[in-house]
Amino acid sequence: MGKSFTINILGQKLSVLSDAGDEHVAYVVKYVDDKVKEVEHASGNINTLNIAILTALNIADEYIKYKEVKEGICNQLESRSEKLINLINEIR
Repeated sequence: MGKSFTINILGQKLSVLSDAGDEHVAYVVKYVDDKVKEVEHASGNINTLNIAILTALNIADEYIKYKEVKEGICNQLESRSEKLINLINEIR
């Protein structure tokens, strides 16, 4: 069971449970809060729900891009490893 944290984003106080440490939770909250502020600034006067949805879309987009980069790197490493194994086997 996780530790309870009270966070504040978009003027909304929320109680959340997390198994992560205090520093990690604070980092995540700050990250989301910063993203909310970016959307708020760029979008002008829109309601809180739309800000939350746009922020979620922006974070999801970042996540998917990072995931694709990670998968590309893993594929490159796998390919290079196979080539090295084949070279080693040829030498034997």
